[in-house]
Amino acid sequence: MDYQQAFNDLFPQFFENEGIRAMPADHFCVELAMPLAGELPPAPECAPGYRFDWYRGDPERLCRAVAQVAEDWVQYFTPENRVLCAFDGEEIASFCIVDDFGQSQGRKIGGPGCVGTVPAYRKQGVGLRLVWEATRLLKEMAYDVSWIHYTHLDRWYGKLGYETVLKWNAGGFLPL
Repeated sequence: MDYQQAFNDLFPQFFENEGIRAMPADHFCVELAMPLAGELPPAPECAPGYRFDWYRGDPERLCRAVAQVAEDWVQYFTPENRVLCAFDGEEIASFCIVDDFGQSQGRKIGGPGCVGTVPAYRKQGVGLRLVWEATRLLKEMAYDVSWIHYTHLDRWYGKLGYETVLKWNAGGFLPL
């Protein structure tokens, strides 16, 4: 797969965005991908007792959890988005949007985004397990590729088998 072409197909005119152009020249991000053909890597361990499910509750409750992680992300957690959560009883412990990015080169591409874990639940493996669950659901929904967009957490996602496919900064793509 030509990942640079996929990036341009999925995120047209990305580098023309004012916020991206304003990034410091020494700041870079990566794009990661995992083909979903074949078996997924084993599920990572996390503390017991969590339930992973789509969020179906009060949008304000979800937004309060998101705000504990990143206030500027609240705007993305709308009722139209598919949000997967890790629940501790009825409490939201971790969350992510499961995006449908579209198609490129005949492949259906989606991925987890805006992944966050409420501070009280960190360091228990729940966020990593949530991303694995989102990846599993994408595979079940017949996506061909799971894509992690606009991150610097390549090592963290790499624990699940995601591979860095592109590196970029405000000026465009960089060599890997």
